[in-house]
Amino acid sequence: MSFSGPDEVLVRTLYTGISRGTETLVFRGVVPASERERMRAPFQEGEFGGPVKYGYSNVGIVEEGPDELLGRIVFCLFPHQTRFVVPVAAVQPLPASVPPQRAVLTANLETAINGIWDAAPAIGDRICIVGGGVVGLLVGWLAAAIPGCRVELIDVNPARAGVAGKLGMTFATPDEASPEADLVIHASGNPAGLPVALRLAGLEATILEMSWYGTQPVTLALGEAFHSRRLQLRSSQVGSIAARQRVRWSHARRLRLALDLLGDPRLDALVTGDTAFDDLPALMARLAVGDAACADALCERVTYAPEASRSPQA
Repeated sequence: MSFSGPDEVLVRTLYTGISRGTETLVFRGVVPASERERMRAPFQEGEFGGPVKYGYSNVGIVEEGPDELLGRIVFCLFPHQTRFVVPVAAVQPLPASVPPQRAVLTANLETAINGIWDAAPAIGDRICIVGGGVVGLLVGWLAAAIPGCRVELIDVNPARAGVAGKLGMTFATPDEASPEADLVIHASGNPAGLPVALRLAGLEATILEMSWYGTQPVTLALGEAFHSRRLQLRSSQVGSIAARQRVRWSHARRLRLALDLLGDPRLDALVTGDTAFDDLPALMARLAVGDAACADALCERVTYAPEASRSPQA
């Protein structure tokens, strides 16, 4: 790690967030060979299959760099690391309304924004969100702000009902879910959730698939009502700006929008745990195997003690 001049910043990390779906697939080494280049994090080191330094939700304080950034709290798409040097253009200062502890949700909110753009909900739509993880909850929160829209979160875990209510949604288990939705967004990360999404979609409705499965196969019974109901199954992925916005929006503009939207204090309900940086390997192992103790976890935040930041680069 070397700091070389006015076009760079040295950042000391305060917090990072774990993007559970993607990072556990990376931890388990199940990134498909065909996707290894596309799924690289912006400042990844190493190659998929391991060892690899991965992650993209870093909040820190600028210790060296241009005067206008010194001492500022910034967000960067950087892996879990105590200190790092990046170009000035790679960091985005936090708005005054966004506490650094909440800003670990930024990357997931970018994904949710892109999903809403891809899904194109209309005023008054009845929308089902299948999967109450961080991305699903953020998509539902955004959709619930559209006038007239009624948003139902579908999850197998009844504990998600409380946070769904805080974010403006109703809640149902898959067996209780309301059919005939105008729009269904699947974000469970579980292949079993996609058939549920198809079952809930109304005539000629869109099902937006936001889950990423790595090498895990997904089986769908498309011989059932898929064709007769004229359903449309679409994908969404954060790496590219949604087609309708692509001409006018850059990744930097989308990132600034995500940071501005994080001013809502209700979003603190999505951060369910804090883990010291030194304990990150053990936490990732528990998340990757689906430890029962992590069943109710949403965003796990990694904390960096001041004394740890003075140690050599991790």
